[in-house]
Amino acid sequence: MNPVDAPPNRVRSFLFEQLDIRGAWVQLGPAWREMIAGRDYPEPVVELLGQLAGVATLITANLKQAGRLTFQLRGEGAVSLLVMDCDEQLRLRGMARSAPELSAGSLPALLGDGALTLTLDTAGMRQPYQSHVPLQGDSVAAVFEHYLTQSEQTPTRLWLAANHETAAGLFLQALPGADERDADGWNRVQILAGTVRAEELLGLGSIKLIDRLFPEEDVRVYDPRPVSYYCPYDPAKIYSMLRSVGQTACESILAEHGEIRVHDDVCNHEYVLDAAAVAALFK
Repeated sequence: MNPVDAPPNRVRSFLFEQLDIRGAWVQLGPAWREMIAGRDYPEPVVELLGQLAGVATLITANLKQAGRLTFQLRGEGAVSLLVMDCDEQLRLRGMARSAPELSAGSLPALLGDGALTLTLDTAGMRQPYQSHVPLQGDSVAAVFEHYLTQSEQTPTRLWLAANHETAAGLFLQALPGADERDADGWNRVQILAGTVRAEELLGLGSIKLIDRLFPEEDVRVYDPRPVSYYCPYDPAKIYSMLRSVGQTACESILAEHGEIRVHDDVCNHEYVLDAAAVAALFK
């Protein structure tokens, strides 16, 4: 493998050519830090949301058609919601809702009884495709391993890690007929990948990590793709929402508070409208 390692905010696909097994690596630095800036999430929430950012990027990068994927993990525990959205340009946005203080624990301990909802929206669809399944697994990686193995009918493994600085992940999937190429190939690659440490996922580049984990395997590495955080201000969305609320209700809020404040939870933006701005909405 001769490619030069890429900086963070990249996803990179690779292929075990003699085994019919594919893989992908992602590492998010500035984009991840921008997403959680000003959020004050507890450490366990940072880890869960960062792992979701990693797996959302890996899955979206492997889509066969251009589209937007939205992932929601909902629960009844101290962490009630994790949301991550990624489009075909690998532009991410996401957020979490949780108690202000909580202790580290497994995914079931933090979310309680919950469900995974995956929504796919493409230009050719009359309405988005949605899949809703119970959470099965004690980690974000385990939940998505189970979901992908069931939905795609092919073995899948994931290793995810995140802290306040970086979110990262490693994805492996056996292609149809992989056992015929090498009966022990999938088992061998899983065992090798299972030696990866969180600090390696977070700190090593893709080439170094692949060389470290699979030194004897014939691996083709593809060019990296950039990933970015994308959550711009969108006043038109807020104006449309307020028009749907109606002029009477908006004027009532103005009379009580002197202004209207709307907080966009996903993008963490605050919109403030005074009386003149509200009047202009309904002209």
